[in-house]
Amino acid sequence: MLRLLQIELYKIFKRPRTYIAFAVITVIVLLVQVALKFGGEEYMGLMMSGLGGTFEVPAQEALNGYLVCFIILNLLLIHVPILVALVAGDMVAGEANAGTLRLIGCKPVSRTQLLCVKFTACSIYTILLLIWLAALSLFLSIFFFGTNSLFVPREYEINIISASDVMWRYGAAFIFAIIGLITVSALAFMLSVFAENSIGPIVVTVCVIIVFTILTSMQIPFYDESVKPYLFTTHMLGWKGFFYVKGEDGVTIKGSIENVPGIIKSGLILIGYTTLFIVIAVFYFRKKDILS
Repeated sequence: MLRLLQIELYKIFKRPRTYIAFAVITVIVLLVQVALKFGGEEYMGLMMSGLGGTFEVPAQEALNGYLVCFIILNLLLIHVPILVALVAGDMVAGEANAGTLRLIGCKPVSRTQLLCVKFTACSIYTILLLIWLAALSLFLSIFFFGTNSLFVPREYEINIISASDVMWRYGAAFIFAIIGLITVSALAFMLSVFAENSIGPIVVTVCVIIVFTILTSMQIPFYDESVKPYLFTTHMLGWKGFFYVKGEDGVTIKGSIENVPGIIKSGLILIGYTTLFIVIAVFYFRKKDILS
């Protein structure tokens, strides 16, 4: 099984499209960092304007590596799933299109094991992509902007998290983001099992992400109650919960999280979706005719 996993990882990383996601993330992160380096004060003015002048903080103090990383994650974690689909949607459909699906189906392993190895390789790629994002958005931002307390803007208030209380939150947020992106990977992987060409699964996954993201962001009561709770894109935003901190007399409590049950619920729902997608993929692939 380990040998099969090594082969699948080799297949992933020998394709040029695999590196598109890493390149896109690098370019976007660097563009955001450069923009904030030279125009950060104007951006901070716009961000703080929603607080109605009730809260004032020097831009030099607020604009540090921790806040820059938070801004980048808000921008990128919505779009990274599209990049994940480029690889996940090709895992099985690409083999079918190349005519190699019959060959790997003849190996002395079950189809279930074969799919599990392929999905494991796909998940490793997703984790590596998030590690790359973490390295650029967090550590490179710290290098350029330094560190200080993290100011987390919310709708009508702001959370101030001390510098000593930030790093573990980013660690937890990135782990949660991995769970969410693996769910997207599982969706594209499942669609790949049903297709004979990788274009279809990739396009369908991208369309699903776009539609679900729009529904998630719409502030309409009907959708809030009847649709959003069932969309996995809604629960992918659970990483933000690690930065919503309880307060006491206007001071945020170190180590606290506002809604722990909500974060756990979102994580379990994402794991449930991932399991469902993989079970469907295995069920169909075991019956699929790959010999003709």
